[in-house]
Amino acid sequence: MSQPTASRQLILDRIRAATQSPSAYAEVPRTYIRRGGLGPAARLELMIERLREYDADVVECAPEELPAAIAAQLSLSGRRVFVAPAGLPANWLAAGFDWKIDRGLENSEIEQAEGVVTAAFCGVADSGTIVLHHGGSEGRRVLTLLPDWHLCILYASQVVETLPEYFDRCPLPPVLATYISGPSATADIEMTRIKGVHGPRFLNVILVRDED
Repeated sequence: MSQPTASRQLILDRIRAATQSPSAYAEVPRTYIRRGGLGPAARLELMIERLREYDADVVECAPEELPAAIAAQLSLSGRRVFVAPAGLPANWLAAGFDWKIDRGLENSEIEQAEGVVTAAFCGVADSGTIVLHHGGSEGRRVLTLLPDWHLCILYASQVVETLPEYFDRCPLPPVLATYISGPSATADIEMTRIKGVHGPRFLNVILVRDED
């Protein structure tokens, strides 16, 4: 057995030993922060601040204003051809645009779209992260990787303060998740920040104020 294989097996054996007893696992001390201390308004302010620090554009609206807000963002983008998950609400598909609904679209068809519109599963204010679980209104992962522009609809009630609070909302068994912290960007090459290397160059977020 090679050294990397042996090390990997050792790690897996330790994980199995630590988790084979549910009661013992439940008794493991968890001294890290499990829940934030911000109020609802401060939590949303932090989420917006973090998103804007990542160069995401953020607008807010009331639930009844959402279709109009989506149409406005699409118009302001200057784009006409959009891809959308099959489960996206019909009243989010603003008139006057070319919509490609994903019912098994080929990657080449998705690449031709100028943008994508999706819902979200959760937002984590502490890190400004949007989480997609790729349900019916969030779409396949490829939908949010190939288009250059992503409009994401996030409800205030979906925003938590800390990552553990997000995990408390996760269904069991675990599902595929994508974590988005601003537009795609990397500075790995010669320390030059390049956008769009592994996802959309532009992220727009509509925060729907569905909480008092």
